[in-house]
Amino acid sequence: MATSTMGAAAADLEARQLLILRRVEDLELAAQQHRLGALSLSDAEAEVEAGDTEERLSALLAARGVHDFAFRRVPADYYDRPLEERRDLLAADSVAQLCKSIVMVNTKAAADVVDCSNPKNSKYYVVIVQYMARLNAENIKNFLYTLNESQIPKKRFNMRLAPEEESLMLTGFVHNGVTCIGMKTDIPCQDYNLKFARHLIQRVCHQVIIDEAITKLDEDFFWLGGGEVDLKLGMRTSQFLNAFNPFVKLQIHVVLCGLDQRTARERRGHSWEDRYNCGKWAYTITKPFVVWA
Repeated sequence: MATSTMGAAAADLEARQLLILRRVEDLELAAQQHRLGALSLSDAEAEVEAGDTEERLSALLAARGVHDFAFRRVPADYYDRPLEERRDLLAADSVAQLCKSIVMVNTKAAADVVDCSNPKNSKYYVVIVQYMARLNAENIKNFLYTLNESQIPKKRFNMRLAPEEESLMLTGFVHNGVTCIGMKTDIPCQDYNLKFARHLIQRVCHQVIIDEAITKLDEDFFWLGGGEVDLKLGMRTSQFLNAFNPFVKLQIHVVLCGLDQRTARERRGHSWEDRYNCGKWAYTITKPFVVWA
């Protein structure tokens, strides 16, 4: 009898806990929807009517099942401002949500690797990382080597930032406007999340790489380029991952010490050794491949 009573009490407690968790999730979703609604009601001075780019990308996102997203117009001097001001302009929760898409090219690929037809061994990849982080190309190289089950020599992988004209040709987006949504060419995607890596390798990728740190943000929301220099796109991370099935990779970047307090110009003045010596590492996982926005 005592055992039965204890079992019933435990079941009741578990049910109450699940109910509380569901209520918390509902509150979080409601808060995010309120935030997105606020974006659409911004002052006319900061917003412009949706153009062809916004309409096209919105249709693509909706068709893929991404429903929680928002576009935001920013001032012409957006990239001259520190990350904290950019965060405020986007009404983001934190600087960590500010991301960019980067097109990378394998300069050591075999002569017959000239396009993006093979997600595992593509000439180009798009990588999504946070602005507060520094991309580690060596880790992308190691990931691709493992992805190909060591069948391709490591010397055949040398990932470098693609020239601006190549990025434009492949994506259809200009510098600072690059996004992994609606590109002219399907470029392999990769996300940095170790625990999902094996599962993702067996799935069809949309040719993008995303930093695991982005997938682990508490807000489940991130911002990146929106197809135009002054247009930014924010979306729910979980919906993006489900819709585009990108690769996820571990240790894609190193977080720069005190980055939130520095302007872009100040950050460029610090050497890689300075950043390394600060000892503040961020380990990421692999899921989608993306380009710097």
